Amino acid sequence: MRRCSVLVATVMVLLPGMAMAQAKSAPSPPASTGGTAGVTTRLNTLHYNNVQGLRRGPDGQWTGKATQDGVEKQVTVTPQGTVIAR
Repeated sequence: MRRCSVLVATVMVLLPGMAMAQAKSAPSPPASTGGTAGVTTRLNTLHYNNVQGLRRGPDGQWTGKATQDGVEKQVTVTPQGTVIAR
């Protein structure tokens, strides 16, 4: 009986730490899966402002216009979150 109690106590001590480790290692989803809000946030993180006209294409890429350093650019955000500006 004592052996069972020690085992239960050990599991109760280790279990919360294991759950925290799993929560930290989970990757965040790509920006493109967050809809227009996720894509806008991704662009804002990269110092793009005034994001307009975002549309998702059949290939999963988002296209639109955004301003960076006062220059308007055509932007594309891939499903992986990579930003391409022209």
